[in-house]
Amino acid sequence: MLPLHPAIVLLLLPIFTSATERWTPVVVKDVVLLDAQRSPNITHVSRDGGHSVLLDGQIVWLYDDTECISADGTQLSFLSNTASYASQLQTSLSIVTDFGVTVVGKNRAGGNESAILNEATVGSGGWIPFATLEAEFNEKNKGSKRIAIWPGTAPTPVNRTHAYLHAPVVYVDSKPQDAAPMYVSRGITLLWMTAGTDGPSTFRTRGLLFPDGHVPFGSFASVVGSASRDRASPRSPDARDVYVFGVADGGLQLARVALDKINNLSAYTYFNPATGAFTAKSPDMHTSEPQAIYLPGTFSSGDVFFSPYFRTFLFIYFNKLADSTFYLRFLDLQQPLHPNGDSDGDRDGIGPNDVDAVARYAWSDAQILYRTTPGAGGFNYAGATHPEYFNRQYYPTTAHFDDPFGNGPGNDWYGGGQVSESDWEFDGDANNDGRHLLLSWTAQVRAASGGDAAVLYEIQLAHIAFDDIPARAVVAPDVSSATAAVFSLPANSTATATTTTATITATATTNTTTTTAPPVSHPSRSAPAPAPAPLASTPHSGGARAGGRAVVIGVGADCRPGWARGRRCASAWVWRRTWVWVWSWTWSLWLVALVAALGAGL
Repeated sequence: MLPLHPAIVLLLLPIFTSATERWTPVVVKDVVLLDAQRSPNITHVSRDGGHSVLLDGQIVWLYDDTECISADGTQLSFLSNTASYASQLQTSLSIVTDFGVTVVGKNRAGGNESAILNEATVGSGGWIPFATLEAEFNEKNKGSKRIAIWPGTAPTPVNRTHAYLHAPVVYVDSKPQDAAPMYVSRGITLLWMTAGTDGPSTFRTRGLLFPDGHVPFGSFASVVGSASRDRASPRSPDARDVYVFGVADGGLQLARVALDKINNLSAYTYFNPATGAFTAKSPDMHTSEPQAIYLPGTFSSGDVFFSPYFRTFLFIYFNKLADSTFYLRFLDLQQPLHPNGDSDGDRDGIGPNDVDAVARYAWSDAQILYRTTPGAGGFNYAGATHPEYFNRQYYPTTAHFDDPFGNGPGNDWYGGGQVSESDWEFDGDANNDGRHLLLSWTAQVRAASGGDAAVLYEIQLAHIAFDDIPARAVVAPDVSSATAAVFSLPANSTATATTTTATITATATTNTTTTTAPPVSHPSRSAPAPAPAPLASTPHSGGARAGGRAVVIGVGADCRPGWARGRRCASAWVWRRTWVWVWSWTWSLWLVALVAALGAGL
């Protein structure tokens, strides 16, 4: 067999490259690391989680385990969940105000020591109420064993003042015996919450909605919108459906319920990936069959939300591999899950109420959105997004039927100190809502003082700015960009990438994580899979920018998925298709001619 001539290799390279690259509308333009979240009315606080929701004009932040610490590092109080309000909605994204703060004494310098609740036990929980038996169990065991209720995910608003939350109830044993697990899920409880002047309030509609052993639907993510199109029976025009996502052993599973029956377990139906239909049979928590899993993979925390900028749903998450990385998938409206799932009208984009699209279209391959820098613990966890910032269309229109704007803005602009509201226009394709996104994650950092809390858990923040949406053509990563690289990950998410990833040249040290189990909180974080081979990292340092831009090969046109594409995009689409056809055949003819010439010469 004759070796390939170098000239043939050079000619084949563009063809092979274009075959392995995948188009993505999501291109990161810039990343800005912000100050870590701070609560000035507490002496020191160590906590994890960090999900949020916009209710009644307040951005409510929810946390899991929370420890208040004195200036010399001793514990002042401990609760299984706490909540705060963003107190400087325009000038600072990092400052929050906590509730139930009490002065518990003086420090050595004579200053006040403040903590959330003046107690060191976990019996009263936090803003989420314990049931009577749960509270009695916690009071009896004084923290050595306890029942915890962790928010675990972002609440889902149904209007401007109320939201629901599927929260995990967890048994925690601080010193397990006989290799017993430290965290044991007891199931999922349903909460309803509001935001008052003295902090958020909530009530539990029942003990456990999904018991232990059942896929914990809703504890990962949830979306609510218009009634699904495949419903057989006629329903009220105002009817709404809820789609809930739960993490099983093999990946994500999907269930659906009418909003007015969300508290009724028997009203839930479950997505069957093999048929594309919802049935009364709940999926097996432990199945490993890909055809029985809605989205195979490994996931620890994440959010599913509608992006008015990309006009589709985004899925941003951390996996269980402890690699401190935000991954992103978008709902690909060009890829129906089943032949009956496609709709020509959806090709131009969908709206925030079209939540049934998550059961009709496939999620794109995973791409790296942003790599965070691990702290003292060697890895970060509890990655979350906060789409209520930089976004006047946070609420779906079903959440405010009485809105005089109809499909217009539904809430104020938050984060103006970081991104000016003047960048926002409500003018069809000029809409920039959702073009910026706030990310958060939990990092372990070294405390300034020693004592019992040498390592603190803090919520860290970053602001992502997205670039213009490229035409649907071949996308090649620029040498200055690692955040725009698109990865094709198999079901187990452990294979290497199919595209070449370029790293950003910087003086900061590259951090690559190969660690094991996260230390605290959500049951889904308690047993991560072994870490994969190190992926290319994006070095960055505090306050630095680490972003990138994709190079689009082909004819440029602003033809992002949207409601108002018009003739301009249609003609651009035809031109791009023609250009690609000519380009491919030109290379092919050159290749044939070269092979013939070389053959004649041989």
